[in-house]
Amino acid sequence: MFMKDMILLACLLIAVPGMAQTKVVKANAVKANDYGVTYSLPKTQLVVDAEVTKVTYKAGPYYPYAEKYLGVKDVITEDAVTYELGKVKLLNRGVPDPENTFVVSFKPGTVAPYAYLTEDGLLCSINAEYTPDGTAGKKEDASRNKKQDEASDASVLSEELLMAGSTAKQAEVAAKQIYRIRESRLNILTGDADNLPPDGQAMKLVIDQLEQQEQALTNLFVGETTRATEHYEVTIVPNEDLEKEVVFRFSEHLGIVDADDLGGAPVYMNLKAIDRAPQLDPKEAEKKEKMMKGIVYNVPGKASVEIFTSKRTLYKGEVQVTEFGTQEALAPVMFEDKKAPVKVFFYPETGAIKQIIQ
Repeated sequence: MFMKDMILLACLLIAVPGMAQTKVVKANAVKANDYGVTYSLPKTQLVVDAEVTKVTYKAGPYYPYAEKYLGVKDVITEDAVTYELGKVKLLNRGVPDPENTFVVSFKPGTVAPYAYLTEDGLLCSINAEYTPDGTAGKKEDASRNKKQDEASDASVLSEELLMAGSTAKQAEVAAKQIYRIRESRLNILTGDADNLPPDGQAMKLVIDQLEQQEQALTNLFVGETTRATEHYEVTIVPNEDLEKEVVFRFSEHLGIVDADDLGGAPVYMNLKAIDRAPQLDPKEAEKKEKMMKGIVYNVPGKASVEIFTSKRTLYKGEVQVTEFGTQEALAPVMFEDKKAPVKVFFYPETGAIKQIIQ
């Protein structure tokens, strides 16, 4: 069971190709909306992003003859699938807090007042255009896997090999074909071939094709190993400190599994507040609330975070947590100067001020 101060929101066993780009909308303070813009401040969601690589081992049909014909001892002898836990990152993804929704009101005389909000209403900027950050999708794994697929093309199987009567005979024919390919490549590289490619680009193309054919035939003896990397997310809302809390579990045979699944070894999180706003008594809180006029924003607290297993540390760092902080407000008078309108940028994931330009 999870502790009451941590909420597991989602995402085990869901592949995440990349963080989606935040979309923003412009909201104008005009007469139609009484010169007001409604926005929300976020509460903190910590997203644990785990990189997991699925490694698939496929034995070649001629593996018993690998040492005899190719002199190779280290070969795959049976099909298998394993998983590797790679990099673990911690992201701060703010979500609107329904208990902290405000209306910022501008005076009718303010110069073209407007604000940029995320699609779900988090404040990004006031009187300034806002361009959200985005991340590119992952292409490296796809290109690597494509190259592996090309190397296993069945078109390299010759008629002689396919017509061989037994597995032992097929292995012998395949080995001879490998040596013929190596000889052809060497003759091209040394200039001893009867029909050399006309130029360097053609030579490279021929050499690449020969290497692919050799690799595909060699795989029939040594086997194939393919790797596919995906990302998995676990989302946590930190209300209090956490000590050795199980975030998820990992198995070399199953990959990432739920925190309650004993088929995997636990991955823990320690979270400790290192900068927390002082708790106000009821009278102080009431007094401060009356003074909160204008643009309300967050002043987040800070926490140290460690994600680890029994054998190694996967992540260690600090993160801003709105629940550990407090709120302040920008005075409305700041936005009433027609000659020098103030521009304010915010961090939508925390609700904190990023920059004020006057």
